[in-house]
Amino acid sequence: MTATVAEPGLMDTAFARLESEGRLLNPVLKGPTRRPGRFGFRGELALRFAPRLADEARPPELTCDQVIAVAEAGAPALKFFAGYLLSFEHLKDVAEALGDTLSAGGRYFLFCNNIDLSKKYQVPFNGAMFYVLPIDESTVYNELLELLYLEKNELKKLDTAGKTDRVADAALKYDVTFDTITYGEGLALMGPVRNPNENRPV
Repeated sequence: MTATVAEPGLMDTAFARLESEGRLLNPVLKGPTRRPGRFGFRGELALRFAPRLADEARPPELTCDQVIAVAEAGAPALKFFAGYLLSFEHLKDVAEALGDTLSAGGRYFLFCNNIDLSKKYQVPFNGAMFYVLPIDESTVYNELLELLYLEKNELKKLDTAGKTDRVADAALKYDVTFDTITYGEGLALMGPVRNPNENRPV
């Protein structure tokens, strides 16, 4: 009798540590995509945890929102990661939370609410290169479609896993270069942090 080989799962990817640390929150996708051996995550990444009181689970103090990311079974690093940050300064928190799941060859996009709408940067950090882009009252998904020249109507018929594959495939081929700045230079350039709740109906 031949032993059946178990299908790879999320814990066989670079998501394993993030999952075991409880960082993958509120997922609309957390599992296999349509590409064999690829796993995707769409949700929030916990960056900083609040101190735990006894057994009370408290929400994280800081998250990276609207995350879209993929990893391949057996590969130590995330191939693609994108997310939304209220402030550029939290790039450091993202890089520290992702840690060893970052690689020099990955494609990492951060859309920040407090950088000039006319600017795009590349910021090296922890051995990886981050594309840092403004976000203009839109979503990470819509901003990526525009950046990567993907037609929204063509993706409409796909499910969440299929859409994630299409975005990731296009992102992995992305090789446009922008001004490279250091994290410190970015801190000096960033604007004030906007209150995310202002101008919202009560």
